[in-house]
Amino acid sequence: MSSTTYALTGNVAVITMQNPPVNGLSLDLRQGIVAGLAQAVADANVAAIILIGSDRAFSGGADIREFGSPKAYAQPNLPTVTEIVENCAKPVIAAIGGACMGGGLELALSTHFRVALPTAQIALPEVKLGLLPGAGGTQRMPRIVGVEAALNLIVKGDPVPAAMFKPTPLFDELIEGDLLAGALAFAAKVIAEKRPLRRIRDMKVDYPNHEAYLMFASNMVKGIAGPFPAPLKCLEAVGASITSKTFDEGIKIEQKLFGELMMTSESRALRHLFQAERATSKIPDVPEDTPTRKIAKVGVIGAGLMGGGISMNFLNAGIPVTILEMKQEALDKGMGTIRKNYESTMKKGKLTQEKFDQRMGLLSGTVNYDDFKDCDLIIEAVFEDIGVKEQVFKKLDEIAKPGAILASNTSTLDLNKIASFTKRPQDVVGLHFFSPANVMKLLEVVRGEKTAKDVMATVMQIGKKIKKIAVVSGVCDGFIGNRMVEHYGRVAGFLVDEGASPAQVDKALEKFGMAMGPFRMGDMAGNDIGWAIRKRRAIESPHIPYSKLADRLCEAGRFGQKTGKGWYLYQPGNRNALPDPEVDKMIDDYRKELGITPRKVSDAEIVERCIYALINEGARIVEEGIAARASDIDMVYLYGYGFPAHRGGPMLYADECGLYNVARKMEEFAARTGDAFWTPAPLITKLIASGKSLT
Repeated sequence: MSSTTYALTGNVAVITMQNPPVNGLSLDLRQGIVAGLAQAVADANVAAIILIGSDRAFSGGADIREFGSPKAYAQPNLPTVTEIVENCAKPVIAAIGGACMGGGLELALSTHFRVALPTAQIALPEVKLGLLPGAGGTQRMPRIVGVEAALNLIVKGDPVPAAMFKPTPLFDELIEGDLLAGALAFAAKVIAEKRPLRRIRDMKVDYPNHEAYLMFASNMVKGIAGPFPAPLKCLEAVGASITSKTFDEGIKIEQKLFGELMMTSESRALRHLFQAERATSKIPDVPEDTPTRKIAKVGVIGAGLMGGGISMNFLNAGIPVTILEMKQEALDKGMGTIRKNYESTMKKGKLTQEKFDQRMGLLSGTVNYDDFKDCDLIIEAVFEDIGVKEQVFKKLDEIAKPGAILASNTSTLDLNKIASFTKRPQDVVGLHFFSPANVMKLLEVVRGEKTAKDVMATVMQIGKKIKKIAVVSGVCDGFIGNRMVEHYGRVAGFLVDEGASPAQVDKALEKFGMAMGPFRMGDMAGNDIGWAIRKRRAIESPHIPYSKLADRLCEAGRFGQKTGKGWYLYQPGNRNALPDPEVDKMIDDYRKELGITPRKVSDAEIVERCIYALINEGARIVEEGIAARASDIDMVYLYGYGFPAHRGGPMLYADECGLYNVARKMEEFAARTGDAFWTPAPLITKLIASGKSLT
């Protein structure tokens, strides 16, 4: 079934692309475009052809539903379609509204004329997938907007409004009002004036002293490329538009570079994350058309760092928030902090006075639970203690209106137990925000045994509205992220016992790409948080071994940045981690106490043991159904724990290393340490036996 419609308006054929939501260039759509062009060319009454999309998108580029399938490469592929459009004997006009990105923009560049709404969003974002435009974008764009503008668009990959290209020949007209009507009026002019067909490929790129410019650009691009090869390959391809003798020669270079990038681990990682992000919103047993509850007002319990940050997310989205504290002094302080945060953003020029007034106008404070009676969603952000949670949820059960969603920001506690404190467990859900909650993009949505499907659909929808990456987790101690990070930190502790220093462990993992090593992370979050978990573990799970060094640190009051001392030393007003001889002595004394002769630990071993700990626990989480899919774990670690994007998350990294190789290493660690944790997760063993991968 074709994804296009064909209609005649006088002597103009209108081919409308119809592949919701963003007119992804699927095989059906590509076939429909080619068939429509053939029909128009064969009709002697047709004098011009308009190619148009929907109000939402001309075309968002490749159809992600076909990624990795034979359909993505089947003929007519996009380069073939652009060639057919470009060589059409009758004028083809692209009418662009909404998103025109990637392959969609490359398709538009192959037409003879282009008209657009000024607000249409234009982009070549392939670099964000570790690729470059592969259907002529690196060769046509420099010819029509100039080398510098094209390079900026291609290397950054960010969308810009069509109005920005007004000084260039990219658009023949910017249309105010109805797009199709404007395109038909433009087509009438093309026909009446008998305008010659203008092929961008026939234009010349003239850039005097291009060698010096390309050298300068190379230095600039190297500075932003980081570990990714794509930006420099983009520069090389754009450079070919200047240095190649012909357009076809430049296209060959573009396709060669595109093929090289497709094979890189960095591009595989980014493509994996692109698809993983879209998969997180899909809950297997919750249909996409599940009715949602209206969330017009939110209540937040706790005006501290976490509660204030949570509140800001909703204020930013235009949702009124009532924030509650037990004492007026604490409430005033929390409200004041929110105001200061917005004032700071305003001083940086990132927030207007109007927006500031609007957001603060949506915020109200209270010391009375009764002021939550009209709230549709109430989120508690109180102390992480089951007794405190019990008091809060029993009170909410008394005062919240029927159908209100009651959410806990717990990071480790049993959500089913929390739900049992109410007579409405179907309305209880976990919304675990990550600190600082107004900055971190991850939101762990914890689904209890009795959480209603419409509650899940509602909070996932709200997650999008407040611009979070919402990942569903089942109920277990620590959920997805903290359950895994506990073993990551546990293994790091043993590495220090054996001979590494905290600084060496941190630096090795930061060199691997982690945003922060485990000891710096502990100091930032507060070492007392992990201490509390370990004390609970000693009672609930005494069989799990830990290094006692971290406990010694906490017993000495070294909780991290907030106390000025942790694994490192911190100067007032400065978060830089400085070495502390006191910690070195504590480590030395502890090793002597245990009779450990420190050995040389390599950076490679540090990375393997810490990252493979994440992989093993992650595999167990998938097997238990706590996470719906391995890619959800990768999203949690990318957005919540600073895992490097160019490695794609711990689950994809395991596949890149080879599950067989990972399992062999785990068996080595098991034999060396005697820690039962290192027995490879059953899921890993099963996948190796069947020749499959985690992702």
